[in-house]
Amino acid sequence: MLSFFKKSVRTEADLSFLGADMHSHLLPGIDDGLKTLEESVAFIGELYNLGYRKLICTPHIIADIYPNSPETIMPKLELVKDAIKKKGIDIVIEAAAEYMVDMDMEKLVTENKPLLTFGKDLILLEMSFVAPSANIEQVIFQLRLKGLRPVLAHPERYAYYHNDFEKYTHYLDLGCLLQVNLLSLLGYYGKPTKAIADRLVKHGMVDLLGTDMHHEKHLAALKDLATKKEFYAQFNGMEIQNRKLLM
Repeated sequence: MLSFFKKSVRTEADLSFLGADMHSHLLPGIDDGLKTLEESVAFIGELYNLGYRKLICTPHIIADIYPNSPETIMPKLELVKDAIKKKGIDIVIEAAAEYMVDMDMEKLVTENKPLLTFGKDLILLEMSFVAPSANIEQVIFQLRLKGLRPVLAHPERYAYYHNDFEKYTHYLDLGCLLQVNLLSLLGYYGKPTKAIADRLVKHGMVDLLGTDMHHEKHLAALKDLATKKEFYAQFNGMEIQNRKLLM
């Protein structure tokens, strides 16, 4: 009976209700994500089969570790776009970046350097998993002055906020959007992270959902999540903004 129950909560994988992904590491050989162009094409095909029709790739920009810039990211994007066109995969591929909020990132903002954004005015930010960025609020303020809307990547993974839920509301009040990783809802990063992700969803505080796709284990876990009926049930009547990115 237990086996029967498990089968009854499964459904056909279909993430078309999202349509667009805005957080991934699919561009090859540029950060800790996929390494080869062949991998990129294969993963994009798999995401297409799951229902995605637009993928916004967001390589890390972290000084001294992944010192990426538009000059390193955009040529990789063109390579991938050309490869998927040759494969006949009918999907839109774009690129932005996942900016680590540190002093180098703040310098990019204050010196009016080109920033990689997505949608109409969105920019993806992350912090260390060890401690919050000391200048996070200053960077948010400066970006808002420029007419940009910061998106805080995977806030549920910042363990230092797990016992201070009001911090998530505070970021919303500052003008941020919150992006939760889909795999957090599966429990991929552990039970405490899942608990916070579930709570953010329950309180209607999640604006965007991202795959944060890096490797084969992430893809396998995403496929698993996409077959769970309870996953889809969480979002009944809730407005997630991913589909707006298709426009």
